[in-house]
Formats: sequence, C-alpha cells, structure tokens
Amino acid sequence: MSKTSFNSINKPFAATLRARVNDYFKTRQLANTGNGKLYVKSITLVTTAIALYTILLALTMPLWLSCLLCILLGINFAAIGFNIMHEGGHQSFAKSKWLNTASAYTLNMLGGTIYFWKQKHNINHHTYTNIDGLDHDIDVKFMRMHADQPHRWFHRFQFAYWFVLYGISYIAWVLFQDFEKYFSGKMGQQAQRKTMPLREHLIFWATKIGYIAVYLVIPIVAVGWLPALIGWLIAGVSCGFFLAVVFQLAHVVEATQFPVANEDSGKIEQEWMVHQLSTTANFATGSRIVSWLLGGLNFQVEHHLFPRISHVHYPAINKLVKATCEEFGVTYLEHKTMSAAFASHLRHIYQLSRA
Repeated sequence: MSKTSFNSINKPFAATLRARVNDYFKTRQLANTGNGKLYVKSITLVTTAIALYTILLALTMPLWLSCLLCILLGINFAAIGFNIMHEGGHQSFAKSKWLNTASAYTLNMLGGTIYFWKQKHNINHHTYTNIDGLDHDIDVKFMRMHADQPHRWFHRFQFAYWFVLYGISYIAWVLFQDFEKYFSGKMGQQAQRKTMPLREHLIFWATKIGYIAVYLVIPIVAVGWLPALIGWLIAGVSCGFFLAVVFQLAHVVEATQFPVANEDSGKIEQEWMVHQLSTTANFATGSRIVSWLLGGLNFQVEHHLFPRISHVHYPAINKLVKATCEEFGVTYLEHKTMSAAFASHLRHIYQLSRA
C-alpha cells in the first residue's frame, strides 16, 4: 500500500464541483451510467468486429484490401476497449452489475486480463496519476516520459523509435506483460505481491488459450500460417498504436505535470481533484467523431474527476468543470484538436530525449 497521500485540508474546489455535478443529475433525474446511445454503439462495434474477422477468414481478396481490413479490425478492437470495456471496468456502462461485469470482460475476449487491468488502471493510474513509481502507465520500457526519470543513453533516440514501441504495446501487453504480472504477483516493480483467487487463475489461462486459438490457430487453419501471422501483426500493431497514442495525448504532453510527494510527509501538496487537473489534458472535445470513437476519452479531465460517470455525460459535465475551474483559478488543460495534442506529445518526448 502506497504511503503517498493528498492534501485533505480545505478542499473548497472539490466540494463545490461535486455538489454541482450531483445537482446536475438530481435535477434532471438522470442516471450517471450509460444510455441507449451507448448500447447501440456497443452492439455496432462488436458486430463490426465479428464481421471483419469473418470476412478476413472466409473471403479471398486483394492483398491491399486484406491489409486495410486488418487495420480496421485493430482500430475496432481499440474502440471496443474505449467504449465497452473501459466503461464496464469503471462500473459506469449500466446500472446493472452483471452488465457492467460482462462489458468489462470484453477485455478478456481481446486477450487482456480485466483482473489485472482494474488494479493497474482503476487503483494505480486513477489515484496516483503521473506520479513516478505509482502510476505504471508512465513507466514505459525504453521511454523517458518525464524529467524525473533517469536519462539512459538510448533515450537520445526515442524520438526515432517511439512509434515502434507504441505499435507493439498491445501484443506485448497480452503476450508478455500479463504473464509478468501473473508469475510475479505484482502490478509493478515497487508493488507488493498479491495472491490471486483460484477463479482468476482459471480465467487467466482460459483467456490466453482462447486468444491463441481465436486469433492465431483458427486463422492459420483458414488462410495459412503466413497470411494469418501477417494479419495478426497488422491488427495488433494498429490496435496498440491507437491505444497508446490516446493515453499519451491525455497525460504525457508539454503542459501536464508529474508531481513528486514531499519526502518527509509523503504528501502531494494539492488536493486530489486539483492534482487530476494538473496531470490530465483534454483534446478535440468539439469533434463528435473523435468523441464517438474514443468513448469520450478525449474528455479525459472529466473522466479522471468522475470515473464512475459514463462518457455520454461528459460534454455536459465539461461545462460545469470549466466554470468551476475559472471561479477558483484552477488551470484547465486542453488542446483544441487531436493533431495539436499529438504535436505537443512529440515535442515533449523530444525534449526528454536530450540529456
């Protein structure tokens, strides 16, 4: 258990913002979970993924078209993660507990492990956002993500190889990092070892065997080993690149901070909500296409402040957060477009590549 904590004295900003958001749902008699639009989108994404997978195995087509469909399948997998798994993992997909659980387990259908994800994401990342050693999402092998991380000789070239690491991130997650967590019992090098329940052991192995069977064995039988392997790599790299970039645009850009706790007290000087605002940035919130595809993760600020609220409510919550920030003089970080956020991320990792 981390000894790092946040300032809990005098939290007028958090109290005011929570009251306003609670009042928004109460006065409109709205549930803070997903709605019909989310469920239609979820069915569309799952149906599209099944259709793309089936078409790739059943039909003979030109090489360029096969590659294109594999790219679309990888992006579709990421969109399922953003819109269905992520919501279910935060218990915000629906009022129903079983429906939240079912949507969360779509991660296992894609080869991941929701048991590990909830600990790594919900606890470590959301509580200790951008704090070195506690938020493992900023601990990327061979990358220097912020100035307090040591500069290694190979970091000089990270501006040239970042896209390779982002691309293989999903495959590495499913086939290496999950096994690393499974056999070590730890979510990170500084974490304590935890014992997994028997049920989770069984689910873990069923997930990994199922992943190999569905995404490698069946395609090899259907189309041959070389096309199957190439298609798997294209889909996996497309998914990984999309997932990695979306995370980096929200937390690893020029304006976001990477706070360090006081060595004596272990405290972060800011209250928790202000900490979230200093370590998180929105992007392209005016684009309906981006919002639809990313499951509202371009409204990352609102998500970090209220992770149990479904993304379908973020545009409305966004107005309340901005108004409260302005009233209390709290900085609100945002890039107007996705390309602006991407450029900021590239400038950030370039600066960090220099000793």
